[in-house]
Amino acid sequence: MAVIHRARITPTKAELIAAWLPSRAWSGSAGGPLELVGAYRFDDPAGDVGIETHLVRTAEGVVLQVPLTYRGTPLASAERHLAGTMEHTHLGRRWIYDACGDPVYVTALAAAIRTGGGEAEEWVETDGAPVRRMATASVAGSGAPGTATPAFASVEPIDGPATTTVAGLAVLRRIGQVESPEGAETLTGTWSGQAEPALLAYLSR
Repeated sequence: MAVIHRARITPTKAELIAAWLPSRAWSGSAGGPLELVGAYRFDDPAGDVGIETHLVRTAEGVVLQVPLTYRGTPLASAERHLAGTMEHTHLGRRWIYDACGDPVYVTALAAAIRTGGGEAEEWVETDGAPVRRMATASVAGSGAPGTATPAFASVEPIDGPATTTVAGLAVLRRIGQVESPEGAETLTGTWSGQAEPALLAYLSR
């Protein structure tokens, strides 16, 4: 379950993504207008790290996958994965990372794929009881419940032109431009305008 605080954040997530994407080789010409088409979250069992993946469409019509993690303190030895910082009126300063360089995200992604998991439930804190909010993207892993999954203490992602590989996983950056190997376990997703499940990630070995 992901608990979301009502707050004002500066810069906004859309602004942070738009400023960071041009520095990524896989983003192509993402310096133009971007459209946020969907997002989904994974849960951090420890409750310390926010894990949210954004799906953004470029002016050329390419959908990019941008997983981010939100932390209350800097992640050690991860400066090169820092996408930026933001001020959150409820939580204070947040350090925002390219999630492929964050072991908490990689662990959560591997677990979703291997156990057939999906997106976390989203609950928005209010003055009364928390209110359920539906995610704007839905994902599903192809594995089976109860499958053992590893926990990663550190990760070293490698960016390619359309994917990022990390800890035996391939995370698609440019949706629809890569196919998974035959028999690979996968994570697929749907969102508004994407009724047919699209490949988002797969076990590369």
